[in-house]
Amino acid sequence: MTSALLPLLTRRIALSGPISVASFMAEALGHPEHGYYITRDPLGSAGDFTTAPEISQMFGEMVGVWLADCWLRLGSPDPVTLVELGPGRGTLMADALRATHRVPAFHAALRLALVETSPTLRARQAAILGDYSPQWHDSLADVPAGPMLLVANEFFDALPIRQFVRGPRGWAERKVGLDESGDLCFMLEPAPVAAALHPVFADPRIPAGAVAELCPAGIGIAREIGQRLAEAPGAALLVDYGYAGPAIGDTLQALRAHRMVPVLDDPGLADLTAHVDFTALAQAAQQRGADAHPGPGRTIDQGDLLRALGIEARAAALSRQASPQQAADIANALARLTEPGQMGRLFKTIALTSPGFGPPAGFAPHP
Repeated sequence: MTSALLPLLTRRIALSGPISVASFMAEALGHPEHGYYITRDPLGSAGDFTTAPEISQMFGEMVGVWLADCWLRLGSPDPVTLVELGPGRGTLMADALRATHRVPAFHAALRLALVETSPTLRARQAAILGDYSPQWHDSLADVPAGPMLLVANEFFDALPIRQFVRGPRGWAERKVGLDESGDLCFMLEPAPVAAALHPVFADPRIPAGAVAELCPAGIGIAREIGQRLAEAPGAALLVDYGYAGPAIGDTLQALRAHRMVPVLDDPGLADLTAHVDFTALAQAAQQRGADAHPGPGRTIDQGDLLRALGIEARAAALSRQASPQQAADIANALARLTEPGQMGRLFKTIALTSPGFGPPAGFAPHP
């Protein structure tokens, strides 16, 4: 399959000049006709990557436990909008809702809001979540105001980033242009970069060739979450692979058929992702009035959060009713989700809450 988006991007650059990495990502992932997320279901063995909810029902069940506990601590607001950013196939939400159906009055209070732009994935979500009468939205800005519970799993890593490279005369923005053969290539924009854009830009110790990344779209969404949580009761759980910044390093990557491929090859046919700066997201939400947990410059490993929420007990309960092969599959899934050498440490989490809520489940400081 050849990229239908490639000639469009090539023509745009030829006419108007190099574009930012963020613009390239936005087109490759979200072009209304040829964008990666617009045209396909990217998940599972037949797709390009697998997320935690697709590995085991236990992941979504633990998220459900977390959401229900937050709702109870908020005083059981009715109604409350349950928001998922980038719901994929709807697997996480389906497992979370199944796990919480016995929480008194919880489901009756919920108004399910799914922020999803892909028609293909909206159809998959409707098939699995139709009984909960979900409402779809193109952005968080379209979701009605009021008490809110929010979850975002592997959402922020797919938002467009800008990249900057340290040169002998300072920082320059990396752009996507055309080489002498007319093929896409990376190049540097010679215009100077304001030090205020990123903490590392003002650090003279950063070596030449170092790469810094910014995610303006992610910062904007984190600010919006923070504003909503400051104005109405609520809590948000963010899970992704990333780090507690600021940091340097080129984390942009492309995945196709579960393998890494060159970033600029075949735009629209591969997933593009970058590691998430959780400190930047937390600070953006705090600036709008929300509280961030576990605190400035810190995250909780996914494995630690899942264990705190009871995933090991859930795995044991499932195994007692399972065949030997099923029990082995459960053990393998548990290890994949929680072990440090697998997703347990690579994936990080933070929580955002209304002011004064206190640490949510799994985020309490260690004694």
